[in-house]
Amino acid sequence: MGNGWNRALRVVGEASRRTGRAAAGAGRGTVRAGRGAGRAAARAGRGTVGGVRRMGRATRRLTHAQGAGRTGLGPLIELTAGQSAGDALVTAALAGTLFKLPVNEARGQVALYLLITMIPFVVVAPFVGPVLDRFRSGRRFVMAGTLFGRGLLCFAMAAAFVSGDPFTIFPAALAVLVLSKAYSVSRAAIMPNVLPADIPLVTANARVALFALVAAGVAVPVGAGVSAWVGGDWMLRGATVVFLLQGVWAVRLPRHVDSPDLEELREEGEERPHRWRTLLNVGPVVTEAMRANMAIRAQSGFLLFYLLFLVQDGKLPGQAPAVTIGLLAVAAGAGGLAGTAVASRMRRRSPQVIVLATLALATVATIVPAVVFTLWTAVAVALVAAFAQGLGKLALDAIVQREIGEEVRSSTFGVVEAILQITWVAGGLFGLLLSLFAGGRTGLAVMAALLGGSFGWLVARRRGRTMAVEERVQAARSASGTSGASAASGVPAAVTTVAGDGAPGSEGPGSEGPAAPPAPDGDPQGPPSGGPSPDGPASGGPEDEPYGGSPASGTRRLRWTRRAPKPTGPATAIVRHGDHPADKTEKHTKPLTNPHG
Repeated sequence: MGNGWNRALRVVGEASRRTGRAAAGAGRGTVRAGRGAGRAAARAGRGTVGGVRRMGRATRRLTHAQGAGRTGLGPLIELTAGQSAGDALVTAALAGTLFKLPVNEARGQVALYLLITMIPFVVVAPFVGPVLDRFRSGRRFVMAGTLFGRGLLCFAMAAAFVSGDPFTIFPAALAVLVLSKAYSVSRAAIMPNVLPADIPLVTANARVALFALVAAGVAVPVGAGVSAWVGGDWMLRGATVVFLLQGVWAVRLPRHVDSPDLEELREEGEERPHRWRTLLNVGPVVTEAMRANMAIRAQSGFLLFYLLFLVQDGKLPGQAPAVTIGLLAVAAGAGGLAGTAVASRMRRRSPQVIVLATLALATVATIVPAVVFTLWTAVAVALVAAFAQGLGKLALDAIVQREIGEEVRSSTFGVVEAILQITWVAGGLFGLLLSLFAGGRTGLAVMAALLGGSFGWLVARRRGRTMAVEERVQAARSASGTSGASAASGVPAAVTTVAGDGAPGSEGPGSEGPAAPPAPDGDPQGPPSGGPSPDGPASGGPEDEPYGGSPASGTRRLRWTRRAPKPTGPATAIVRHGDHPADKTEKHTKPLTNPHG
């Protein structure tokens, strides 16, 4: 009996020891597995951090290429991309609340939505633009203020988001839109100050827009996912952090972003310009580009709401309504991205030619679905319209930056943005009303006719202006020949011509090159009266011939010639190459020369 008991104890002890050894082995295996998982997680984390660093270095090389980092264009691109990502996070947080595209709403509510979109632009044009022009010496701090303001407004919206208080969210969201447009106006106004010598304005604007679109495209799905996971209020708090960090980055921009204020110019003896008189007299080049972009923007608004209601009414068959709307949205986004990418590669194309070419392309693309109206022709016209809108707007920005003096550039951009938005709203309302009475082909035929008429009118005016320029040049050459004969008889005369296509700063039709800066009295800069000139002796003698050849040769246009001291014979004839005859006495704003060229 005792031996049996001892054997049982030994068996139990052996089983216990084996169980313990097995548990210890399992514990050691678990520890090893945990260590392996930790090492794998650490390696994955290091790989992610390394990938982010490599992506950041590659992005930095792209944004700072061709001297952009030295002049300040690179930091400005990164700042604009960051604030665009912040705006995208706000949009994702507020999606489905007060600021959503009313896809399934009645036409009256859609019209109200269109009118609401005009509010930020109505504020920017008369108020924000002049303020930005007045405080040009603190543009970095103005841009930083728009970013800090958006951060604080996002924090306020996050506090009101949980309770769903519309009386706090709605005004705060509109204020965010106003500050976003103020940043865009200020950023566009300072582009010539940070432009490298090897990058044209269209390309620089396209780079900024391209990085902003990419940043927004990445931030929208991330913001939508985070909003669905943790809530829109936390997404708004994240946007607050983004805007505050970007505000600090804006203060760190280079100092040459700022320019002297108008009060400082007055102390130095320079005359303060008449703001509104200058805004109403922007020159034929800016006016032409503006009218072309208005036609393109009207087509964009028309197509958006016209095709939207055609889908709702079942007049665009082929796919389910949700799929059709998704295809149109993807086509519009791809077209805008393609327009920005193409603009970044156009280094030797004149912005005036680009604007007219985009209008012609939009006209042709609208004619095609008016003849053959199917789902895919509608998708194609949506893509081409977005492409033309993006490319034409970048060219218009370059023209304004080149032709408009810095003292009213922000105000001009504010007016331009407001007019384009009003035109977009008008096009949307026209499409909304036309969808009640017309089918797909009829409405698109009407829009194609309007676009074709606008294009033909602009081309005819440009041709008439060119012919008037040639006539004045011939008259100037004839007067120059007469002045040579008069000089031989002791009667001095002078002819002054300025090359360009109707605005200061251009060297001929379709040129984007720099021009000679104007003199303080508004006339083209030339050598002092009676003094030495860059291309010959003092004026008043037989050598006073057009720059680059004799009057009879006609081989080269004039840039400028010398002015006589005070002629006692025939009156001095002043011919501005490119000005409209009705604008001969009007005073254009001064072009800005490239500070880094």
